[in-house]
Amino acid sequence: MNTSNSNNVISLNAVSKRYGSETVVSRVSLNIQPGECIVLVGHNGAGKTTLMKLMLGLTRPSSGTIDVLGNNPAINHAVAQHKTLGYLPESVAFYEAMTGQEVLAFYASLKGASKHDCDNLLDVVGLADAAKRRVGTYSKGMRQRLGLAQAMLGDPQLLFLDEPTTGLDPSLRYQFYELIDALHKEGATSVISSHALNEVEARANRFIIMKSGIMIASGTLDELYQQAALPVRLKVFVTAGEAASVAERLGSDAKISNINKQSFNMSCFNDDKMPLIRRISNLGDVVNDLQIMPPKLDEVYSHFMNGESS
Repeated sequence: MNTSNSNNVISLNAVSKRYGSETVVSRVSLNIQPGECIVLVGHNGAGKTTLMKLMLGLTRPSSGTIDVLGNNPAINHAVAQHKTLGYLPESVAFYEAMTGQEVLAFYASLKGASKHDCDNLLDVVGLADAAKRRVGTYSKGMRQRLGLAQAMLGDPQLLFLDEPTTGLDPSLRYQFYELIDALHKEGATSVISSHALNEVEARANRFIIMKSGIMIASGTLDELYQQAALPVRLKVFVTAGEAASVAERLGSDAKISNINKQSFNMSCFNDDKMPLIRRISNLGDVVNDLQIMPPKLDEVYSHFMNGESS
């Protein structure tokens, strides 16, 4: 269980949420410190959005305690109205008769942001040319981009982003994460729910894996590697025509696959990695290169979701 810490931006202690007889979040304890990027991953219905709404104070926990920016978000409106907080829901909805520029100006007035901020953000999310069009004419992707812009207003120090890149093309997704990275460098904290594991793999400080309302794993990517105990893959490149003989020299105990003329693959557990690398290096000049490929986030995620965690 996480212990309380006055430096935490967010603290959850044994938080549960029930709707009738159904438990959608079960005894989640979590501390988030300033500047962290926390990514929630899990299947649809795993409790990610509910957990985010609990932190925002949009719904109250059935049990447990929540502290956000030094307050209980469920009873203190100052948290929900905090000017340094940004929130992008999974499904965004705006008044369709307003233009994109008018929508953003409305939210800017609530946060005390400037017109310059609005124009800059509309440009960043690729809506500068559509700023004076009515939102009713926007595509789903364009509405998502407008939602991103309103969440970014006022240089927020605490961001809640629920599937933030839905409907964005690769270029705009890259621009979005560049903006998030810039905010983190200035000390911002973010909680992101995402199915796009390849996007967030290198950006998050910690990952929270949810399954059926339960936090089944949490930690940095390296910590999750250790918890999952998945094998590391190696690809060995050798002199042309020597792959089969080199593989034979490594011995029958080596886990070797995909042998061709110039390379072959190997796998081992992390504790055996360095001894295996030394064995390969002792083969001499016949070895031209070695690639080490640790498990990716999607493999770790699949491991935990398939119930293979202890």
